[in-house]
Amino acid sequence: MIRGKATVRMVGMDPELEAFIPLLPRPDYADAVAERRIVAALVASLPAPDISGMEVTDRRVPATPEVPVRIYRPHTAQGAIVWMHGGGCIVGDLDTEHPWAGRLAAGAGTVVVSVGFRLAPEHPFPAALDDCYAVLLWLAENAADLGVDPERIAVGGMSAGGGLAAGLALRARDEQGPPIRFQLLNQPGLDDRQETWSSRNFTGTPRATSESVATAWRSYLGGAPATPNAATARAADLSGLPPAYISTAEFDPVRDEAIDYALRLLRAGVPVELHQWPGTFHGSHAILSAEVSQRQNTELFAALRRALAE
Repeated sequence: MIRGKATVRMVGMDPELEAFIPLLPRPDYADAVAERRIVAALVASLPAPDISGMEVTDRRVPATPEVPVRIYRPHTAQGAIVWMHGGGCIVGDLDTEHPWAGRLAAGAGTVVVSVGFRLAPEHPFPAALDDCYAVLLWLAENAADLGVDPERIAVGGMSAGGGLAAGLALRARDEQGPPIRFQLLNQPGLDDRQETWSSRNFTGTPRATSESVATAWRSYLGGAPATPNAATARAADLSGLPPAYISTAEFDPVRDEAIDYALRLLRAGVPVELHQWPGTFHGSHAILSAEVSQRQNTELFAALRRALAE
């Protein structure tokens, strides 16, 4: 893929968001090292979150290897969420996720455990999922010491992180792991097959292209066949999974797989709240000045707050 700025124009794009498109670099996951530098610089340009009303600590979860986490604890918090960052499981870390994790903790009034899982292609599946599952087990086992109600633990993530969260819920169900109260899936990547209408038609959209999605899956799977824990859309049985809030962006190649997943969850008897945001693109909720982004984020925070309430 050619490096450069995104220049795509789409009828119906929110005008506040469209103004930012020429400023956004095109993703190129084929060069993981360069893409990590670009994303780090992009995130560094964003406004810092207000974390004055919370305690923020870095920890290392005992596992093989240890998993770094950053814990955001509002002074008045209810419940906790194990949170996975986006970036195709190729890009991202605790620092690049800091602006969002801090806002999520403040907005939802929830303890956020942000996970610094291992990245592909250096560490293909199941490394990232194993890291996240180790954090979930640790949080559940140490809930009392962490001041968390073990009955009010959620999982969530953005993009590939949303796929990891869905995989965590499936794995916890199948392995009789810790009870998960809720799934918060923001524009999740769930299906490696790229056969949906949105995947075939939104091939050059901002911050998520058909090529970047395909590269992310190739790197994450490491040449192995996809399993349901890796690509949750492949799971045959979705019954018994936690209630979910699923948010999708209109101009996003992964839009339809998330909508399809929501419908399948509903048919399996799982409560789902699905919100499709018109005029948006993958990750555009990070453009905080846009009114539609403000509404998106407010709804995400409120959904988590309601799910973890007494």
